[in-house]
Amino acid sequence: MKSQRGIHRVSPACKISELAAQISDALVGKGPALGLGEIRSESAPSNIALVIGTSGTTGISKEVSFTAAALLASARASNLYLKAKPGQQWSLFLPLTHIAAVNVIIRSMELGTLPIDLREHEGEYPKVDFTSIVPTQLFRALNGDERLLRHLQNTKAVLVGGAALSATLRNQAEASGINVVETYGMTETSGGCIYNGQAIDGVEYSLNENGLVQIRGSVMSQSYLNAPELYKLVDGWFVTNDLGEVIDGKLSILGRADDVIISGGENISLTGVEATLSIRYPEIEFAAFSVNDIQWGQALHLAIVGEISESEIAHYLEAALGAASKPKGIHHLESLPLLGIGKVDRTALAKMVGNE
Repeated sequence: MKSQRGIHRVSPACKISELAAQISDALVGKGPALGLGEIRSESAPSNIALVIGTSGTTGISKEVSFTAAALLASARASNLYLKAKPGQQWSLFLPLTHIAAVNVIIRSMELGTLPIDLREHEGEYPKVDFTSIVPTQLFRALNGDERLLRHLQNTKAVLVGGAALSATLRNQAEASGINVVETYGMTETSGGCIYNGQAIDGVEYSLNENGLVQIRGSVMSQSYLNAPELYKLVDGWFVTNDLGEVIDGKLSILGRADDVIISGGENISLTGVEATLSIRYPEIEFAAFSVNDIQWGQALHLAIVGEISESEIAHYLEAALGAASKPKGIHHLESLPLLGIGKVDRTALAKMVGNE
């Protein structure tokens, strides 16, 4: 069993200083590997430093394993892109069950500091050099959370990832004095590895014959610990389920290949519906999802956080995208259910409608 090391499951409530020490040991091969999120495996290959449990958008539980080399490559490439200097500091807003939070800690350690933990912070936020958030948090900063807005404005750069960032929200943020760096990646790529459409150091991307984004490089995870047969590379490339295009040398994500529904024989992009609405109503949160329907096959529904006329939305979508994009149901919620950090749980929304 010398080729294996045990896995220590980290509590989401673990103190940052304690976790940083554990990460440091794991990176140099001392002690057990660390498990964050839902991890059932008891051991991992000896070269694995970290395991992140994620369900992703498919609902299938995967234990994504990382070598120390991949985690350090990601942290160093991020700091290099941002021109971060020793002694500068990050703040942490993200839950420890996600790779994005681990990245913040390792980036900080590479600068000789520890991040300021602001997950449960009350009162005014202290000033830092960098932070990492999801679009939902950016939306809240621009729509009432003045403390968070000031915090973001005072940083040198704010990484925004974990879910699609609309052009409208980004423009609003930049107009408010926030230096937004839009990141793209997934747990399997040690989190964000494409910054503002460009690959960070040690990373390559391309589009395959189907227009899907594929990635390779030093930041790649090792395997799915609990399902290695599902972790597949094509000629060394990790093929995502995201459609992309390259404009002026920069990668633009068009949406997931599986987010297109067929309603009454017409194709409707759920991401396209959300993007169209965000341009017209930047102060409202929207989520488009489908519900199985005997008449339409898949019926388009909308979940909304905010006050707005349902008829106005329906008429706007019909005019902008055609009659097929007129929603068959509109639901007002206090908040959108999330899958992971920032990703809307469309399955939960569909079940909600089914229960109704």
